[in-house]
Amino acid sequence: MATAPKTEPDVEAVDLETRIIALCHANPDGVTDVIIQDDMPQFDVKQRVTAINRLLSTGRIDLLKSSSGKLVYKLKDPDAAGLVKGTDQQEKLVYQIIKDSGNKGIWIRDIRYKSNLLLTQVNKILKNLESKKLIKAVKSVAAAKKKVYMLYNLEPDRSVTGGAWYSDQDFESEFVEVLNQQCFKFLEQKALSAQETKIDPIAQRNASFASSEDMWKFISELGISKIQLSVEDIETILDTLIYDGKVEQSIVAKAGGIGDSGQVKLYRYVSPLIPPTGLMRMPCGSCPVSDKCYEGGAISPTTCVYMKQWLDL
Repeated sequence: MATAPKTEPDVEAVDLETRIIALCHANPDGVTDVIIQDDMPQFDVKQRVTAINRLLSTGRIDLLKSSSGKLVYKLKDPDAAGLVKGTDQQEKLVYQIIKDSGNKGIWIRDIRYKSNLLLTQVNKILKNLESKKLIKAVKSVAAAKKKVYMLYNLEPDRSVTGGAWYSDQDFESEFVEVLNQQCFKFLEQKALSAQETKIDPIAQRNASFASSEDMWKFISELGISKIQLSVEDIETILDTLIYDGKVEQSIVAKAGGIGDSGQVKLYRYVSPLIPPTGLMRMPCGSCPVSDKCYEGGAISPTTCVYMKQWLDL
């Protein structure tokens, strides 16, 4: 009994598929039908469609919608392909949109706009992806009642969580105040130690400086923080002391460094030469919106939190 001859893909068709893959490699943001046509004018429409359909069916490329609304072909991410195995095209589209948003996440409204799907469809897809632990919903400090979606294994950006100063979307004012006091005490003690040394005034002044990394080590050793603080977090606290006029900053060059990496931020305690006047001690003296403050307005002395705190002292 004769057996049917085994069909093998046409050499020209294989060459076309290879060229489409190479074109996708050269254009990571995706290629359109027009780009493929311009790059390979020797192939007719039927040949291109056949090659593209074969690449789509074998899972080597994906058909996605770009930010401008055009349909583009992209190389399939091997990691993403394994993650979303068994999901339909709509789920893959939503997954890709969320992946592109990175660790800042994306609102459900933007997912709807980019995917052009109904809200009920998007909600169903998000629940499915969450149940498979492919994505997660994270509450944003920018909007208490809204959530952003990102890949499950990503650490949310500080702009989403609020960083070290927020816990469950609540600003940790007491924690910030404790850090503020400890940083000030550290610099004040360093200045006093420098004054006690028998050296010239310039050397005393230089000895009173401390770097943000020194203070970060000091705070870490105190063990007053339940979370791991960064040097940037400590610099944020030090900035508040600068605004209060209690500390001054100096930036010096670091040996062998280039650009920002070649700079060191130094801080030192400063005491005012004369006590501030009564007007400057009250909130109105340094209020940036005092010209918009009036009784019955959005900014009013009656409802001013800073005025109440000042009067309680």
